Amino acid sequence: MSRGRNVVVASGLLAFAGAGLAFPFYMATSRSNNKPVIDSSRPLPPQATFRGPYINTGSRDVGPDHQTYSKK
Repeated sequence: MSRGRNVVVASGLLAFAGAGLAFPFYMATSRSNNKPVIDSSRPLPPQATFRGPYINTGSRDVGPDHQTYSKK
């Protein structure tokens, strides 16, 4: 009985992993109207524009740059 149960569990795990790996390909090819996920002709939603400036605020190892750079 133990071997049969192991086969069932292994088959279930393989099916789950296969479905997870196939999902992006399914989403990319199953779009009936072939519209992109992000429409570049429309403005970004507010949550995307709000997140932009704050993506790298967690870096505390460098600090401010006190050097001035001349324009070329």
